[in-house]
Amino acid sequence: MTEKQDGTEGHAVGEHSYGRAPSVTSLVTGASSGIGMAFARRLAARGDDLVIVARSEGRLKELADEIQSGLGREVEVLPADLTLADDVGRVEQRLQSDERPVELLVNNAGFGTAGKFVELPVGREDEEIRLNVLALMRLTHAALPGMIQRGHGGVINVSSVGGFQPGPRNATYSATKAFVTSFSEALHEELRGSGVQLTVLCPGFTRTEFQQRGGFDTEHIPKMAWQTPEAVVDAALAALEKGKALCVPGFGNKATASMVHLAPRGLVRRMSAKVAERF
Repeated sequence: MTEKQDGTEGHAVGEHSYGRAPSVTSLVTGASSGIGMAFARRLAARGDDLVIVARSEGRLKELADEIQSGLGREVEVLPADLTLADDVGRVEQRLQSDERPVELLVNNAGFGTAGKFVELPVGREDEEIRLNVLALMRLTHAALPGMIQRGHGGVINVSSVGGFQPGPRNATYSATKAFVTSFSEALHEELRGSGVQLTVLCPGFTRTEFQQRGGFDTEHIPKMAWQTPEAVVDAALAALEKGKALCVPGFGNKATASMVHLAPRGLVRRMSAKVAERF
């Protein structure tokens, strides 16, 4: 067992590392933009073939053409709306397939909503839970048995630093990410000794379409608080290779996460509310 700089434990490489087969297929959800697209490009650049999943088939095909022509990797386009049970089922079937088995699952698809909970459309909040929580849980459950049987593989579940504390004015989003972090850390321990590695990624402010789609006002957020999707992805892949349970990329995000755990719960809740009122 080794102690990592962010205070989380990681499995020693010989004990529980993400073992890569000679020819690897990785599946990335939410691959049509942002962090998901950055994952797809980084994984293809290191030599992985891909299965890319998102609602927008057009965007997926553009990304597939870019990767196939530029890097020569095989890219399977799998359009799916992961708020719909039938579409989740199709992705589950792909993860359970023995043909070109998936060695790395990146559960990146997700969205957030901003505003007072009682004023937000309840249907959209329901979709948020189905995508951020239920789809992630089901796809993880579909991928793990095959990986465990083969004795190697990896899962990266994308959470958020927003899951470390209650989130007034984005209550549902913060709650879904709290689930993802807790769920993923628990599975990390369950997988100990299996040869399969699971890491939860908790980024902070990242330059993607996420804020615009969720209705978040980012005008007053300092430039130094932002990271690029590529930096976030590089941190996540390094953490997976090192057997880390938790990856919080960026010094400021690590400091915030540490302070949240140390401060009184009531103070954290009030400070979160004040920040939400401003932004």
